[in-house]
Amino acid sequence: MSVDRAHVLKEAAALLTRRATTSMDEIARAAGISRATLHRHFAGRDALIRALEEHGIAQFAQAMDRARLDEGNTADALRRLIAEAEPVAAVLAFLCTENQLFEGGEINVGWARLDARITALFRRGQEEGDFRIDLSAAWLTEALYGLFSAGAWAVHEGRLARNDLNHSIAELLLGGIRRSTKK
Repeated sequence: MSVDRAHVLKEAAALLTRRATTSMDEIARAAGISRATLHRHFAGRDALIRALEEHGIAQFAQAMDRARLDEGNTADALRRLIAEAEPVAAVLAFLCTENQLFEGGEINVGWARLDARITALFRRGQEEGDFRIDLSAAWLTEALYGLFSAGAWAVHEGRLARNDLNHSIAELLLGGIRRSTKK
């Protein structure tokens, strides 16, 4: 039996983003495969989480590509990024809170590439005078990840309507980082 890896990862992401303690049995059932088959492809939960991390990184990188971060003004580019990343926000929230991803002190090269692209957007906004310069671009990158995570969990818990997610993230972040023109 051929296993569609992308399908298994999609089902795992759907379950794990709703309940981080989802068992391998539950993931196998949702993917329509046996637990033994799941373990042949992912030698345990850690391997599955690592594969899910790579999958999430790839999805977020594609969202960044679609957002065209180098085009137009930085506020509009940031809004496009938030809109394009919305479908992967729940996976990002799960990955950001999954402690085992950070064991061993190794930094995933994929995360580093994503961080660099977002940081470059914030730095460009600062250089063009759109964003505050008293907050580092690296900190603004972390704040964006935090808002993605908080927003995804708020939607999941019913505290925020899915249709309000993009607006809420963009307006809260932009409201705090825009450079004031008042003297």
